[in-house]
Order: sequence, then C-alpha cells, then structure tokens
Amino acid sequence: MERRINYTVEPPENFQQLLTLYESLGWNSLNLSVTELELMCRQSWYAIYAFDEQQLVGMTRIISDGVITGIICGVCVYPSYQSKGIGKEMLNRIIAHCEQKRVIPQLMCADSLESYYETFGFQQFSIGMSKNIKR
Repeated sequence: MERRINYTVEPPENFQQLLTLYESLGWNSLNLSVTELELMCRQSWYAIYAFDEQQLVGMTRIISDGVITGIICGVCVYPSYQSKGIGKEMLNRIIAHCEQKRVIPQLMCADSLESYYETFGFQQFSIGMSKNIKR
C-alpha cells in the first residue's frame, strides 16, 4: 500500500530533517547548519514541504519581491521518493501560488533538468551567472 504524502506550508518541527535531506542530495557544499537552513526557509517568500507521516521527504521554496519576480530555489526530494510525482506536485503548487499573486516564477537549473522544467511551461530566456564568495 502506497503512503499518502502530505503537502503543507508548515515547516518541519526539526530542521535537522532538512539538513539530512540536503545531504542526501549532495546539496550542502556550503556546510550550512540547521540554523542557517531554518533561517533560509523562514525568510523565503513561500515554501512547500512534503511529509510522509512525520518524515520530511521534499521541499521547495521561492524568494520574491512579491510584486514582479519570484526565484524558485531548488526542488528537493529524497532519492528514495523521487519519480513518484512529489517534486511535480510541489512545483505545481508553487506555480499556482505565483499565478494567484501575479508573480512571475523563474529558476536556474542544470542543463540536464531543462527538459523537466519545460514540461511546466518554463522557457530558457537568459544566461545565469554567479559570483563565488568566501563563506
């Protein structure tokens, strides 16, 4: 019997779960602490969390001015939960929130993920750039 995933804007009680999720994906190259991850989420314009019972299995968030543009900052799903529609559901919910607020969602992704995001209507429009800083 397949478990039902609960999607919510309520963050996990313990952000250690998010640290574990990030580390399972190899996303913590900056060595972020639990406190930094919590702050990152709480300061986001909107975030969606996916739970299997009490276990955090996915998260996506968007930072925005709330008027024109919102930048989607990663759609993360535990490897063992991938390809089950969890990322798709979270992304659909974040896009719906943007549409409701009339905010244009944008994102940057690896070339290998471009076709995935195109299925949601995203189109390539620019070259992203980044500047590394010492942390």
